[in-house]
Amino acid sequence: MINVALLSRWHVHADDYAREAEANEQLNIVQVWDEDPERGELWADELGVPFEKDLDAVLSNTDIDAVIVTTPTSMHKEVIVGAAKHKKHIFTEKVLAFTIEDSKEILNTVEKNDVKMMVSLPRLTESDYLYANQAIEKGWLGELTMIRCRLAHNGGVVAGDAEQGWLPERFYDKEKTGGGSLIDLGAHPIYLTNRLAGPVQAVYARLQPQTSMDVDDSAAVIVEYNSGAIGIIETGFLSHGSPFQLELYGTEGTIMLKDGDASLNSIHVNNNQWVKLEENWEVTPTPMEQWVSAINSNTLPVITTEDVLNLTLVNQAAALSNSERKRVEIREFTK
Repeated sequence: MINVALLSRWHVHADDYAREAEANEQLNIVQVWDEDPERGELWADELGVPFEKDLDAVLSNTDIDAVIVTTPTSMHKEVIVGAAKHKKHIFTEKVLAFTIEDSKEILNTVEKNDVKMMVSLPRLTESDYLYANQAIEKGWLGELTMIRCRLAHNGGVVAGDAEQGWLPERFYDKEKTGGGSLIDLGAHPIYLTNRLAGPVQAVYARLQPQTSMDVDDSAAVIVEYNSGAIGIIETGFLSHGSPFQLELYGTEGTIMLKDGDASLNSIHVNNNQWVKLEENWEVTPTPMEQWVSAINSNTLPVITTEDVLNLTLVNQAAALSNSERKRVEIREFTK
């Protein structure tokens, strides 16, 4: 049994991870810490476990094997490095850090202390990615020339007499979040397109504040890949009814994915006629399941450090591109 402490209820997915941990027979939630003590005490009461206001006391507790981190992103480096130095395994919400330098420092500390860390990039385990990856691996698309991914919701839309949308106000605090829709929701299209299209060469981005003065609530990014392919990433907090969309275009085929449905047109399949694809693979373990397996059995997760670093890399380049209104080459951050 892996004894786990929950570190902060700040993120909107904190409760989701707590429920998943409770449902996993290998995990045992034993303590809660939160930078907001009132919020943390309430959470601990709901879970029926003790609350500890001192983070160092949690991390130095030898009865705790691992931590689940859902603090503000601005605290990730401090909290995760501290956890790793105390030999705690770490499950954390994305993104890992605001900069590639901080991300590398965190990863180096994790490796040095021989603990297992998982950054939650869940869509790399879901059917949309698996369909798209299958199309590439089987050669159905030929040479990939363009990829487009859109993920948006209406969390920033104020409805009726409400003072704000359903997304918490704290998600608009740039000091804590590092940005708005792109660094948060847009992370999913970024890591998906990175994995499918390969190394990134350059980025041009527009991060548009419409209802917020401080952070973007709509964003679009054009990505140039080393292969010559082009990527289009779209996200936002102001889109009602927007479906998840992932589209890959190649010299010999096209695959279009929308909320789990996959359609393919390829010269190699079904006489070059559109066909709806059916799942034909084993279920990929969730990020938390992969993390538990890595701790217990030293298995290698399918979510990699490269996925984590490249996510931060594109976010950092996009922020610079937007602020300076220019195309940014990735080599500026990888010298």
